[in-house]
Amino acid sequence: MYCASKTEIDVSKTQFADNEIIIVKNNKVAARDVTETILESISDGVFTVDHEWRITSFNRAAEKTTGVPRAEAIGQYCWDVFRADMCEGDCALRKTMEEGLTISNVSTHIVNRDGKRVPITLSTALLYNEMGKVLGGVETFRDNSVVEELRRELNGSYRQGDMVSRSPLMKKIFTVLPKIARSGSTVLIEGDTGTGKEVLAKVIHDLSPRRDKPFVAINCGALPDTLLESELFGYKAGAFTDAVGDKKGYFALAEGGTILLDELGETSSAFQVKLLRVLEEKEFQPLGAVRKQKVNVRVLAATNRNLEALIEQGKFRQDLFYRINIVRLCLPPLRERKEDIPLLIEYFIDKLNRLQEKSVSGVDPEALGWLVSYDYPGNIRQLENIVEHAFILCSQGEIGVQHLPGYLAVNAPATLSRKSSIHEVRQVSEEEAIIAALQRNGFSRLAAAKDLGMHKTTLFRKIKKYGIKLPDKDGRNTQHSQIKADSL
Repeated sequence: MYCASKTEIDVSKTQFADNEIIIVKNNKVAARDVTETILESISDGVFTVDHEWRITSFNRAAEKTTGVPRAEAIGQYCWDVFRADMCEGDCALRKTMEEGLTISNVSTHIVNRDGKRVPITLSTALLYNEMGKVLGGVETFRDNSVVEELRRELNGSYRQGDMVSRSPLMKKIFTVLPKIARSGSTVLIEGDTGTGKEVLAKVIHDLSPRRDKPFVAINCGALPDTLLESELFGYKAGAFTDAVGDKKGYFALAEGGTILLDELGETSSAFQVKLLRVLEEKEFQPLGAVRKQKVNVRVLAATNRNLEALIEQGKFRQDLFYRINIVRLCLPPLRERKEDIPLLIEYFIDKLNRLQEKSVSGVDPEALGWLVSYDYPGNIRQLENIVEHAFILCSQGEIGVQHLPGYLAVNAPATLSRKSSIHEVRQVSEEEAIIAALQRNGFSRLAAAKDLGMHKTTLFRKIKKYGIKLPDKDGRNTQHSQIKADSL
């Protein structure tokens, strides 16, 4: 509490005496109600505890932030009221009371009465009486919910639903997603395993006018044709031996909403014919039924296969491809958007902290260097699994290399050490993103700059800064154009 420390305050120096707060200024004692008025007027939460960690005072701002009435808070253990991330571990108030150190501007979260995580910044100090005896501790805290909301708004361009990215490749997708979602057209989502195809489909659904209706996803590659057909279209009683009653299929369950047909490239030609008819006629026939049933469902298709190559091999119907390929979105693998790795790690840490009630604060620079340097054949799903693996071994503080799977050490960068800064790690990520963009565009600097969403002169400067070696032939002219990095 401001009133309990030996630190100077603009209004006065305040003290605790016989469990009654008094203010001492110019050697005059002010009335107790003036003290309470001051404490009740400030916007920061203030509370004090005794040596047994029981709350002895609790101001109005503390009530508002926690949702706990003062009468209920007084006498309780502070951790029962605040349920902060640091309560079970590195408690700032405990450190102050044990070591006598004043702590300022520590960021953490508390859980209010409604179960909502509230971001706060806190400061702690010892609580003295007029004789200099320590009576306990005092903590002031500020609700940072508005600040966090503004930060999320500023980062809005990096996020769509549960998808986060700073990558220029993903930014292009984020830009068109609202229009695609409103269109109602069939969408084909392509991407390697683990790139987030189902997550993207859910974002499209959530941005669409169908958001209040069901979203249903089914992995077509995991079921044989006969079972897949009954799962999608349903069946009537007696359609087959074990069909003792009617069963609705996924198309009926998704009525008015969206259905995702994942791994569509794994289905047989026979099933593809039936699906094509459903898409064209907007109706389906359950197994064993004599009549067709109308359906109002938006279809999204996803695949990790090259459907055009499958068409050439006779494994995918060309007419179905044209029917689902009205809008095509291609999710890049994580190795082509490494600048997203720190952002994704932050997202997964925040998610797992909430789910597992832990207080992991981040990743140290050396561990981040390991994570940025890996190529992730399993893409984002693999990165999330790695972070979850680290959470098993790390309950609070920073994730270090000792918490990561051993196989990441194979590609660990020799240039990054435990003393490397976050800035140095991000530079490595940026360099790898530039190299990937150049390779994607045949080392055409103009095309790579456009791909990365930066001006060509900025790209030229960064190529020179990182000493990136370019081939003799520029992608702009494969015959004679020469490029030399030292001439940029």
